[in-house]
Amino acid sequence: MADQQFNPGVSLAGAVDLEALKHQVKAEPGQAGGAPAAGGYVIDTTENTFQAMVQTSATFPILLLLWVPTDDRLFPMARALGDAVNALNGKIQLSRIDIASNPSIAQALQVQGAPALFALIGGRPMPLLQGLPGDDELKQLCDEVIPKIIQAASQAGVSGTAPYSGDPDSDAAKSAGAAGAGAAQQVPPEHAEAHRLAEEGDYAGAAAAYEHVLEMNPGDALAARERAKALLLARSGQANVREVRAAGAAAPDDVEAQLAVADIDMIGGQIQDAFDRLLDFLAAGHKADIEPVRKRLLEYFAIPEPTDERLKRARRRLATLMY
Repeated sequence: MADQQFNPGVSLAGAVDLEALKHQVKAEPGQAGGAPAAGGYVIDTTENTFQAMVQTSATFPILLLLWVPTDDRLFPMARALGDAVNALNGKIQLSRIDIASNPSIAQALQVQGAPALFALIGGRPMPLLQGLPGDDELKQLCDEVIPKIIQAASQAGVSGTAPYSGDPDSDAAKSAGAAGAGAAQQVPPEHAEAHRLAEEGDYAGAAAAYEHVLEMNPGDALAARERAKALLLARSGQANVREVRAAGAAAPDDVEAQLAVADIDMIGGQIQDAFDRLLDFLAAGHKADIEPVRKRLLEYFAIPEPTDERLKRARRRLATLMY
């Protein structure tokens, strides 16, 4: 995180005020009387996934809520913020951090108690609120402040779409979420090390580990997909989006500048834009650069589902441009 020192393991005495002890509940998230569940565009972040989450703020803006999920005073705020974020369909993500279980994050952000609210754009945290908001203040946060965060992020070139993880309030999505959780737990044994490294934000290490898996089994489509994603994030996950796009616009004939912008598009979920940028670059007569472009596109092609129509069209166009 820019301008912040992150020190895992630092204790934070007094991070949870004593008053919170009077409001503790034991219900599980999503259950009656419990904390609102994560889902949709709401995620829960820990010390192990904190740095990876910060990196993604180079692609889409993030609202950070530092809270204690056993303190029922915070549930209306968490629910209102979650509903507001989910209604925006990926324009922003809500990342919730339990400061009782992850005190070093509160230490890094210099937070003395829960709740605290930050905007995170391009790795830079901006304080929004410390302490429980009143009803009017909470409404203002949801109706006015969150849209302004999205606008500020867009002006900074951070305009990608956050990943969707299902609707926590629908029965169908709860079933899908349960299935997804089960699938996440069933990581193939040969993928375990690569999966662990990716979850910790070591994308270069993850890519190398997936490469090893592919050496053993070249037909492992899941490993190929995850390797491509890891390579992408290792290259450009921390890039300054505005600078990359400006450099690409200033050097339309420079292959590295165009590859860098295509990476930003892919990270932001703008797959068609990434494909078109590189294919248009070749179509403009840059035949001398066909090999690095072809190699990058083959990486990209491993990421969408094989049935994706954008993938099929891009493959056909690449074949035409090569011959």
